[in-house]
Amino acid sequence: MDDLISIIIMLLSGYAIRYALIFSGQMWAKSFAQTVSFFILPIITFVITKTIYGNIALSLGMIGALSIVRFRHPVKSALELIIYFDLITIGIAASVKNNYAIILSLLTVAILISLKVFNNIQKKNNKSSFYNISFNEGVELNQIEIVASNKIDLIENNNNLKSALNDNENNDYIYRLVFEDKIELQNFKNEIEKIDGLKKIDVSYI
Repeated sequence: MDDLISIIIMLLSGYAIRYALIFSGQMWAKSFAQTVSFFILPIITFVITKTIYGNIALSLGMIGALSIVRFRHPVKSALELIIYFDLITIGIAASVKNNYAIILSLLTVAILISLKVFNNIQKKNNKSSFYNISFNEGVELNQIEIVASNKIDLIENNNNLKSALNDNENNDYIYRLVFEDKIELQNFKNEIEKIDGLKKIDVSYI
C-alpha cells in the first residue's frame, strides 16, 4: 500500500512539474518524449532504489548495468538536465520517505511558477525582463522577422529585438524579434503594421 501511495505521488509530481514548465514558457516539455519521461523516470529510480536497498553486491551490479545506458540525444539546456535530476531525486526520496518527494515537487513547481509570475509583473510595470531569452537553450519561441525600407526606432528600441541587419545592397533593414507570449507578439504585429516603409512581415508561432 505504501508503494502504491509513493507511485501516485511520483505521477502527480511529474504532471505538476510538466505543467509548471509549460506555464513558464518551456514548450519543450509538451512533447510526447518529455511527457513520458516526467511520468516514468521517477518510477524507474524508485524501483531501482528499492531493488538495491541493503544489498551491496546487487548495488554494484546495478551500477555496472546502468553505466551502459546513455542518453542518445544532447541535453539542450541546463534546465532540462536539472529537471531530469529533479525527477530522479523524487524517485529516490519516495523510496525513503514520501514527505521528501512531496516537498521537493512542491518547491520545484513553486519556483517555476513564481519566476514566470514575477517576470510578468516586471513587464507590466514597464521594467526589463527578469531573465533574458536565449536561443541556446533549445526553447521554441514565437518569432517575427520584419523587412523595412528605413530604420524603425520603435522596433530597434524593443526589448524583444534579437538581431538587426542593415542590408546596404538592397537598402533594407531586417529585424528579428522573439516573444515568449503569442498574444504579445500579435499585439506588436498589429502596432507596427501602421508604420510606413514595411516591405515584409514574417511571423512564426509555436
